Amino acid sequence: MAAGIVPAAASAHPVRSCADLVRTFDVPDARTQVTSATVVVGTPEFCDVRGTIEPHIGFQLKLPLRGYQGRYLQYGCGGFCGFIGDPAFPQGCGPAFGDAAVAATDDGHQAPPENPFDTTWAAHDQKARDDYFYRAPHVLSKVSKAVIKAFYGRAPARSYFSGCSNGGREGLLLAQRYPHDFDGIVAAAPAAYYTALIGYQAWIARNSIPNDKLFVLHGAVMSACDGLDGLVDGQIEDPRLCHFDPGTLAGSLTADEIARVRRLYAGPSDGGARLYPGGQPYGSEISWTFWLNPSPEFGRGIAGELADNGLKNLVYPIGQPGSSLESFPFTVREFRRLVPETVKANALSLDLREFRRSGGKLILWHGAGDQGIPFEGTLDYWQRLTGGRAQDWARLFVVPSMWHCAGGDTLTEFDPFSALVSWVEGGKSPEKVIASGRDQAGNIVRTRPVFPYPLRARYVGSGSVDDAANFVAAPGFGFSDRIRWAGEDLYHRPGPVAP
Repeated sequence: MAAGIVPAAASAHPVRSCADLVRTFDVPDARTQVTSATVVVGTPEFCDVRGTIEPHIGFQLKLPLRGYQGRYLQYGCGGFCGFIGDPAFPQGCGPAFGDAAVAATDDGHQAPPENPFDTTWAAHDQKARDDYFYRAPHVLSKVSKAVIKAFYGRAPARSYFSGCSNGGREGLLLAQRYPHDFDGIVAAAPAAYYTALIGYQAWIARNSIPNDKLFVLHGAVMSACDGLDGLVDGQIEDPRLCHFDPGTLAGSLTADEIARVRRLYAGPSDGGARLYPGGQPYGSEISWTFWLNPSPEFGRGIAGELADNGLKNLVYPIGQPGSSLESFPFTVREFRRLVPETVKANALSLDLREFRRSGGKLILWHGAGDQGIPFEGTLDYWQRLTGGRAQDWARLFVVPSMWHCAGGDTLTEFDPFSALVSWVEGGKSPEKVIASGRDQAGNIVRTRPVFPYPLRARYVGSGSVDDAANFVAAPGFGFSDRIRWAGEDLYHRPGPVAP
């Protein structure tokens, strides 16, 4: 990792024109063709670089023309990728809006606009799978640094990665397999348990209940559990405090719907063996309306689309018969069929010693109300990795009530990136990060401190419960975070490492 940060008074200026970047970059194991490089006028003004890393990894890299401070920020991509998310310039980490070069990739394939869940590219192409599973984020970091050096005359002084969901999986994977790529990593709601996650999506999609019943269920859950954390504030601090019995809604829900809800909270299992380390969190029920249920925007629902497309084309070894949303059997035997291929995508290695020795800093965070990737899995990984305690190189933050990556009943936004920069460049470990909640008009209506897990925020007893200033750190609730489940051997199988 690069040593030293470019001082604010000595920001780098381009040493060649933007158009000069349109050429081939012979980066080892990542030969790259920059196909366009154009100046975009705005705030900030930047060189917009587009290109392809062999064989088919598309990327976008934005290079500020003024104010660049030697930082590089790479974003992860969500779902099955297949598109390049416009990389935003970070705010709040330095003296200027455009002080960092930023980049993103499609992970090696292009999804049709009408189907963002498409996986047909993976049906018979192992290289395309491997680019998505682990290679693309790594080679983009190598290529971006080469282009940055060509443009500014020096490589970035500090490199960062930030991603959520599949992007969070990529962040963890980079720390585990490519520990010298980034100085600081934010891995949010990581899809680290890839072997089990597609099956989990099938489980929740096949146990959905109608939207109108979800609002009834959510109201009953909140009435029973909101105050269990010591404060009635419209959010459940930790869903594991809640033991609401859906059977109390007999008359409002059918017997079949009650059974489905119980299965959703429990998570998939086979004869007592858990097939995923977690289940749907109490308090997340409103988010099931679009994650579990059909909608105009997400077809069969996000869970159903992820499950069906993943099972048909991606998670079984090429040449073996796949499955589908409708036919997938929830058995340990079927779980083991997925391991040979999906172990390549898992981000479950517990050996991060090289990342730590290199001075790397890791921030994990997860919403406690995550309807897409249960937060319990991240707690389980954290317990196995660190013993459940904050480290001098790693922190975990659990955001009460937040859904998958963003949104929720009360808290809707959480961004620890500026805290990560302060940690990497100033040595100041993050002791709290402020989460916020916005109303439908975009106004911030709640702020709340989030402390490193297992600490939690405790109300001081006076002042608004919507003001972060009225909360202090307190011990957590003392839950056991380690989960017994069918994939415990996967923590010791990090998979192959690409060049």
